[in-house]
Amino acid sequence: MGAAAYALMADMAQGDRPWAIPWPCCYEFLSAVTNRRIWKNRATPPHKAWQQFQAWSGSPSNRMIGETEDFQTVLQHFVDRPRVVGGGIHDARIAAICVAHGVEALLTRDRDFSLFSELRTQDPFATG
Repeated sequence: MGAAAYALMADMAQGDRPWAIPWPCCYEFLSAVTNRRIWKNRATPPHKAWQQFQAWSGSPSNRMIGETEDFQTVLQHFVDRPRVVGGGIHDARIAAICVAHGVEALLTRDRDFSLFSELRTQDPFATG
């Protein structure tokens, strides 16, 4: 899966088709890949993780997206849902950022985003 994910990101970063990364996903990426509790001796050194982030954010076809002027209203609609608690709040924030920016589809394997029907999701590694 790691090689497929790397290839997907490289294709997007080197391509001409517009794509975006929500800022909270950047923080999560940096946090996850450098986490020694998760990766033990294979954690990515922070400077290497930062280099990767810079490569993605520096792609001419990429735009980094964050909270908009109407973000609070969009987020409130997501947070008011019964099952949006705990870590779901983080997902709601990402979904709200995407919706506020008119993102076509969020590439994710996380099924929790199905709580936000306003945002189309796509598993980039699904077969069939």
